[in-house]
Amino acid sequence: MTWLHYILLALLQGLTEFLPVSSSAHLILPAKVFGWPDQGPLIDLMAHLGSLGAVLLYYRLDVGRIIGGSCDLVSFKPERQSSQRAKLALYIAIATPPALIVGFAMSATDWAEAVRSPKIIAYAMIGFGIILWLADIWGKRTKTIEMMNWQAAALIGLAQMLAFIPGTSRSGITMTAARALGFTRSESARFSMLMAIPIILAGGGLAVFKLLKGGEDITASLQDGLVVASLSFVAAYFAIYVFMKLIERISFLPFMIYRIVLGFGLLWWLSRGGG
Repeated sequence: MTWLHYILLALLQGLTEFLPVSSSAHLILPAKVFGWPDQGPLIDLMAHLGSLGAVLLYYRLDVGRIIGGSCDLVSFKPERQSSQRAKLALYIAIATPPALIVGFAMSATDWAEAVRSPKIIAYAMIGFGIILWLADIWGKRTKTIEMMNWQAAALIGLAQMLAFIPGTSRSGITMTAARALGFTRSESARFSMLMAIPIILAGGGLAVFKLLKGGEDITASLQDGLVVASLSFVAAYFAIYVFMKLIERISFLPFMIYRIVLGFGLLWWLSRGGG
């Protein structure tokens, strides 16, 4: 791959990882449309580490609460186990396993490649974009994370499993579930982004395993990877910052429109012999 490919990959990863527009679709489609070679596990790992660093920095206070809450949960002291930070750590722990199970199962089979179809991406973009918008506009939405219970965390976690369908969007489907359960836009986005931390860590661990196993061809140097990580970090932090500043004002309508336009554009491209 050329430097231009690496730069575009890093920017796409960073800008789309935490927005409800499907980062996986934006990483798959350029390769399908333009015939780019696979970037390899090292670049995948570094791009995700960059976006992970961005969410850790932006939500550093919440990350500190989750770490402290995890300690509270194993302290065997009831007053600490019932603290707000302990509850936050517990809800993240409840929401995470379903996606981890599906993700590792798909990585161990051919399903991960089987669903990387432009047609699947197009329909998922359109369908889940409309569902996101409907969940956003229907009903009263006033709940905060502090008002969450384990049932809501479990339902949002189950919804996250759908994110392995390219075009669905991990952040999009978890925000959709949170909005449907009555949480405000900003709180839905906040919980969704905190849920991303263990998922990205797990994906990074899988990439490291592939690298150590030696079954993957490493076509990029560590220097390439560091550049990709840096660009992904800057792009992701910018995307999170702008998204969280605007989300209560603009709703999810612009993201639905973008998804529908991209989805139908992709279907038109396919009808013209693309893919």
